Amino acid sequence: MALPDDQLKALVLKAGLVDSKLLEDAMAQAVTTARPLEETIVEKGLATDTQLGMAIAKYYQVPFVSLDKLTIPEPVFYLVPERLARKFKVIAFARDAAGLKIATSDPTQKDVLEMLAKKAGIKILPHYATPLDILSILRAYEKDLQKMIDDLLKEEVWSTKTQLEDPPVAKIVDLLIDAAYQARASDIHIEPEEDDSLIRFRIDGLLQDQVRAPKFLHDRIITRIKVLSNLRTDEHLAPQDGKMRSALDEETIDIRVSIVPVVEGEKGVLRLLSTRSREISFAELGMSETDLKKVSAAHSKSYGMILSTGPTGSGKTTSIYSVLKILNTREKNITTVEDPVEYRIRGANQIQVNPKANLTFANGLRSILRQDPNVIFVGEIRDAETAGIAVNAALTGHLVLSTLHTNDAATAIPRLTDMKIEPFLVASTVTIIIAQRLVRRICNQCKQSQELTLTELARNFPPEEVKAVFSSARTITIYSGKGCKACRFTGYAGRVGLFEVLEVSNPIRKLIVEKTDSDVIAKAARGQGMKTMLEDGLDKINRGVTTVEEVLRVTKAEFLT
Repeated sequence: MALPDDQLKALVLKAGLVDSKLLEDAMAQAVTTARPLEETIVEKGLATDTQLGMAIAKYYQVPFVSLDKLTIPEPVFYLVPERLARKFKVIAFARDAAGLKIATSDPTQKDVLEMLAKKAGIKILPHYATPLDILSILRAYEKDLQKMIDDLLKEEVWSTKTQLEDPPVAKIVDLLIDAAYQARASDIHIEPEEDDSLIRFRIDGLLQDQVRAPKFLHDRIITRIKVLSNLRTDEHLAPQDGKMRSALDEETIDIRVSIVPVVEGEKGVLRLLSTRSREISFAELGMSETDLKKVSAAHSKSYGMILSTGPTGSGKTTSIYSVLKILNTREKNITTVEDPVEYRIRGANQIQVNPKANLTFANGLRSILRQDPNVIFVGEIRDAETAGIAVNAALTGHLVLSTLHTNDAATAIPRLTDMKIEPFLVASTVTIIIAQRLVRRICNQCKQSQELTLTELARNFPPEEVKAVFSSARTITIYSGKGCKACRFTGYAGRVGLFEVLEVSNPIRKLIVEKTDSDVIAKAARGQGMKTMLEDGLDKINRGVTTVEEVLRVTKAEFLT
């Protein structure tokens, strides 16, 4: 059971973690969004998950443990059965002469701890760990999905001679969704091939093979998904889009469904829209304190434009949602126009683009301006018409947030002027531009270090960037994941952002009005303290957050051009 809000408030104030005024705002937002105060405090960047955890552990008078910094021996970990671990959110992480150390986010559940003591036949030593920390470690319980489906189908299904009349397709679909959720996958791909059906999960941005099922089962799985999504089951030659819901133990999730005909049949892609995906704040994504202050100053204004840029899948929309959650109070009217509306924001008015009804971004934005909004989110500025209306909205006293497809922050300026927006209007309205990429985070369960010379590092990165981050050091220590069960032997668990935050100051405005090239604007911004994405990546390599390979994967194209 989580601490009541009034107790958590007193605890946080006593620990000196949060200013009382900011805490009152967080409490009001927690009530508005019906979210736990603890999550809201972390989301707003008022305190880190670890800081809150240490304060709560002190309140419960138990030791605090950060599980993601430990290597847990497998024999100890499996002393707590999976069913109990998932149900009560408890993790066995160490054992010594004093007893078995158990991590829990609720040290008050004495009956559970007593039950574990009886089962293990040893004294239980409770420690406090944050709910987020425990959830990430629970992934180690995941079983082999292929084996689970094999068991469901029985051996005879895999034979070419026999096929079950009624295979348990509903159970298989439910199992796939649950397994994808537990693996923190964003998408499930169900692909027909010549001889079988391939099922892949997109985990931390990369597709990973999970299951090969017999070909005859593929159409039945697709049909089951169509039924759940209210799509036509007799249509096999045209694309179809729909939505379905799945009730899991942890939460009920929305799933966006896309079915398209391909050469070997129909391919299905399921996008899992879990609340966990939208609970990520800038602080959790790894934005530096300096950049957080810049973003905070921008969204504290009642007017202007905040832009988030990057390629598809770089976390632009997640970043904008992070800002919207901070702004979401009863005093503000937040209205969005999106395509599609992926996540519901309690208290916000969200409009779904519908070209068939002539509800485009531009038309939706025009309608929003007649709805007395304080904050407007335009899912994407795609054309000159939308750009013009958005800029005028920001100019007339509204706070406008939107996304653009550009490689870096400075390039967003000429992108807007290419859309026939006058440079003086761009200079007057845009307050901050956030460019970002997502890289995989090194798994803390199997992290290992190695020495690397700066000369070797400079072979892959621009020498001036390397020098800016590492100064005159000759050798550095870098890290990588060896691969373990907790990270599915990839060496990575979760993702972190690489950010580039361009604050439109008066000198930058002058350059914009003068129609200066984006390279000159970028150089001026760096002179004012802007850290490039590449520098941010090198800094995260230095701090052991991610690997050289990951930073190269998402940034190399930029610094080679």
